[in-house]
Amino acid sequence: MMNQTNHKKSIGISGLAAYVPPYRVWLEDWCDWTNNQWPKIREVVGRSFRVRGPNHSVYTMAANAVVRLIDQYDIDPSRVKFLGLGTESSTDNSAGAIIVKGMVDRAMESRGKAPISRSCEVPEFKHACLGGVYGMKGAIRHLALDGAGSQAIVVCADIAEYARGSSGEPTQGAGAVAMLLEEDPKLAVVDLIGSGSASDYRIMDFRKPMLRFCGQDRSETHQVQDFPVFNGKYSTTCYIDETLHALHDMYEKRALEPTSYLRSLRTLFLHRPYRRMPETGWAVSYLFALGQGSSEDRAELAAYCYEAGVDVDAVLEEMISKPEVAQLAEPERLHFEAYPLTMAALRAFRSSRHYRLEILDKLRLGSDTMLDLGNLYTAALPAWMAAGFEQALEEGSLQAGEEILTLGYGSGDAAEVIPFFMVDGWQDAAAKINFAGAMNLSLDLTQQQYESLHDGRSVVGLDYVARNEFVIDRVGGHEERHFSDMGIEYYRYIA
Repeated sequence: MMNQTNHKKSIGISGLAAYVPPYRVWLEDWCDWTNNQWPKIREVVGRSFRVRGPNHSVYTMAANAVVRLIDQYDIDPSRVKFLGLGTESSTDNSAGAIIVKGMVDRAMESRGKAPISRSCEVPEFKHACLGGVYGMKGAIRHLALDGAGSQAIVVCADIAEYARGSSGEPTQGAGAVAMLLEEDPKLAVVDLIGSGSASDYRIMDFRKPMLRFCGQDRSETHQVQDFPVFNGKYSTTCYIDETLHALHDMYEKRALEPTSYLRSLRTLFLHRPYRRMPETGWAVSYLFALGQGSSEDRAELAAYCYEAGVDVDAVLEEMISKPEVAQLAEPERLHFEAYPLTMAALRAFRSSRHYRLEILDKLRLGSDTMLDLGNLYTAALPAWMAAGFEQALEEGSLQAGEEILTLGYGSGDAAEVIPFFMVDGWQDAAAKINFAGAMNLSLDLTQQQYESLHDGRSVVGLDYVARNEFVIDRVGGHEERHFSDMGIEYYRYIA
């Protein structure tokens, strides 16, 4: 249970709402189109992913999620004094959350409702997939200080695209999740004092240099392609290493014994670029905890080491070695592991009965739903939370006061480990999330439709009529002395 005496006031999340585009690609179909192995993709990645439509942008999806949040939780927009946007898919290097606010205000006014407060702060947060978590922390700090008594909304929205034929292609996705934050939250208290942070520059973990945008043709559709520069194995190494450092920071802050603490948790939500990544990150964290634990804990670790054919003393030495992961950012070293012996032990751990108990069972809530979302970058973690809280509501599997541990991660490289504590009556707030409803509307794409949408070309046969959402109406193309709107998106709300 959380020590409330450490907090002047309880601040946290009172609601969640999502928007995902309807266009869906089944990964089994994609494997047929691309000659990939479906059993492997199903095990490592998931079942399907969503693709943004020809009139979608990160801003339309974010605004759609915010409007749904306002509707589902009957929010008075005039009380909202902080609207944060977490994204790594922004296409404007000046404006950000204010674009979302402008759209939401127009929708509210069209319904005869008040707009979001004119005194609302509108920051955008960018750090790869961690921008939404940083936005949440910024909102909580705002509510604790000059924004006391008001409400805050943080919306996480992204479009994850990879070049066709790349290893990242099956991990694509698109969508947005909006969060309502306030004092005396209705869903969960967010314990920033007990959180852990870590960051380190990793050079080429996952980057999006603006050079990639130069010369893109938007004449057929409104899309800007945003394929990242990435190195898959190295990115996995960075994820694992930063997770370990953030957990270590939290252990020290809270004077926790790692193994006992990890075993005490029943539910975890981690950043999820694809199915296997959070499983791997958490499993390695558990093995490291065993290495710092009691003689019984080390005996468990030794059993996995024996099965893997590695020396446990060498593994323990590796665990305290503090490797410089950035030094692996060279073409000839990108395939190296920072913790090769531990990764060998992990393969044996996966075959043990403890793996399901300590890893898979604790990642269970919402995990099946996430198999059909793909990677949502900043929205991946709050989407998993939304799906997990809905499943917990159906099962009655979370208790008031129970700790839920979350891990946000952003390539490049940073991580945040943040404890959440469920509040009394959380079920009422969870019942309004409607994440399953956001997922229900779907249109399965053919290979030709997918490739056209992906490549920014005109698409025929998309049987979808927008309702109660924003779309891009047109993109400005004037660049004269007296008037210029080159590249500016104009939006329309379809009631």
